[in-house]
Amino acid sequence: MFYNAKEADVAVNNGKIHYLSFGTGKKNLVMIPGLRLSDIAGSSRILAMYYRIFVKGYTVYVFDKKDKITEGYTIHDIAEDTTEAINKLGLKDIYLYGVSQGGMISQDIVINHPELVKKLVLAVTLSKNNETVKNVVGNWIKMAKSGDLTEVAKDYTYKGFSEAYLKKYKAFIPLSIKTQKFMPCERFLILAKACLTCDTYERLNEIKCPVLVLGGGKDKIVTKEASIEIADKLGCDYYIYEDLSHEAYNEAKDFNKRIYEFFER
Repeated sequence: MFYNAKEADVAVNNGKIHYLSFGTGKKNLVMIPGLRLSDIAGSSRILAMYYRIFVKGYTVYVFDKKDKITEGYTIHDIAEDTTEAINKLGLKDIYLYGVSQGGMISQDIVINHPELVKKLVLAVTLSKNNETVKNVVGNWIKMAKSGDLTEVAKDYTYKGFSEAYLKKYKAFIPLSIKTQKFMPCERFLILAKACLTCDTYERLNEIKCPVLVLGGGKDKIVTKEASIEIADKLGCDYYIYEDLSHEAYNEAKDFNKRIYEFFER
């Protein structure tokens, strides 16, 4: 029923990474989530259901960030730790899908370890800082220093989702935020600051595998333009969901289908 969903840890440099896996296919699909307010533990069945389009052809691995992190942890550091986990699990010729901060990490992996990746999807992400992301993430950092991530959750919700979504679920959003479980603020702060260390734009031409870029036309966190500049630099296919924001990957009904069809081509 839940597509062989499992959870485990893999030891990496001075720590361990928790990961989820599901699916029974021979091809390996690695998904790297974005900056989160909670860790991914316990969500293997939910994700297996959400990404069920992949479960017959692929075995899917979703990697969290390393458990032991310290101030100054960068996108490159996360990418190297994730690469170590991928190698320790013996995954080769992977199909790589990175969302938001996960897209930043994925770019770094492909640039520095091109032999690992067969195809790449980058969703609602960027390759260099812009004023929007610096302001948004900078405000999240200020909010998180209070010791409570509730305000961050509110700000993300109202920036990340489309106006149509916010209107439809207006009555439920406050309760959803109130009941959300958060990671320690200290951990969130380190990971949020890491977002602002992404700087792969000038090296994008080193990426030789096929790439698909997906973005939100009204993205209030990384911007639509950030997706387009990656695609223009790479000369690759891209698609913009013009009416959606940063959560396009959750709101667009055909999002996973687009990824699946790209990987299958």
